Amino acid sequence: MSDAETLSRGPRAYTAFIGIGLVAGLLSGLFGVGGGTVIVPLLVLFLHFNQRLGAGTSLAAIVPTATVGVISYAINGSVAWIPALILAAGAVVGAQIGTRLLPRISQTVLRWFFVGFLLVVIVSLFLVVPSRDAEFELQLLNGLALVVVGVATGILAGLIGVGGGVIVVPVLMLAFGTSDLVAKGTSLLMMIPTAISGTIGNLRNRNVDLVAAAIVGVSACTTTALGAWLATLIDPLVGNMLFAAYLVVIAVQMAMKAVKGRRKD
Repeated sequence: MSDAETLSRGPRAYTAFIGIGLVAGLLSGLFGVGGGTVIVPLLVLFLHFNQRLGAGTSLAAIVPTATVGVISYAINGSVAWIPALILAAGAVVGAQIGTRLLPRISQTVLRWFFVGFLLVVIVSLFLVVPSRDAEFELQLLNGLALVVVGVATGILAGLIGVGGGVIVVPVLMLAFGTSDLVAKGTSLLMMIPTAISGTIGNLRNRNVDLVAAAIVGVSACTTTALGAWLATLIDPLVGNMLFAAYLVVIAVQMAMKAVKGRRKD
């Protein structure tokens, strides 16, 4: 039994799983993200999971978390159902493309590209604040655009392990003019089939700690609805600022990985 497996069954680790889940669930509901950007680094840092096992465990934990989040947003009518399914279909296809391209593309270059994308999004969040009354009207052109966004999201997810919400939420708000609440609810719905598909593949490759995923996922479910409720209370501009701060943390994480990757090259 490895150190990670021994530690993952100790009292300290169970407490850590619960704590990680509570934080991830709150952020998932508040920002419409899966929480993987919180779960993975914390599993690696505190419980000595390797990156691959951490990512697989996180993806499995996202399934129940996102489901509770969708229900919470749906109660307020803040989910665009058909656009979410279009995004999910594109993301599932894109993820397959991303995993096949993985051995052929420089991870360092990709990470710096993604950091640049996040910086553009962060600046835009302070310039564009969509109205909460805005509705997503599905038409041919924006439907095709959703397919492109979904595929691109899936490719990035397959290449660098970035969750869909970090990309989809700002794109829906900034490019499609969707309200922040609808963008978050739609993003969470999109994640469910994507996460299920990825988890099935990870289970085949034994890249999931099912006990850890269950504890983290159930714990996250207890705070996801709270996060979604808080999102409805926060002013859209304040919500954008908080989301921008969250993206800064992710950009710093990705930049650090890019620097480490360059040193290894």
